Amino acid sequence: MNDRLDSAERKELPTSEFGLPKRREYPMPDAAHVRAAEAYFRYCPEDMREELARNIMKFAARYGVTIHSPAILQYKE
Repeated sequence: MNDRLDSAERKELPTSEFGLPKRREYPMPDAAHVRAAEAYFRYCPEDMREELARNIMKFAARYGVTIHSPAILQYKE
């Protein structure tokens, strides 16, 4: 999978592969998408940031991605 998902690929992803599963936003099926989610974290609505940050860290651990964003790391348990 490359760093772009077309609409068919996105529809095929299970809801559990998204940073915000209820909204099916921030897909993270691979390391490239985890990095993209980190880069676009600042656009996430304030009330959803904690959920997204925790999911980014979960997927980062799965794919061996190091998170550098202090905005995301502040939610680390």
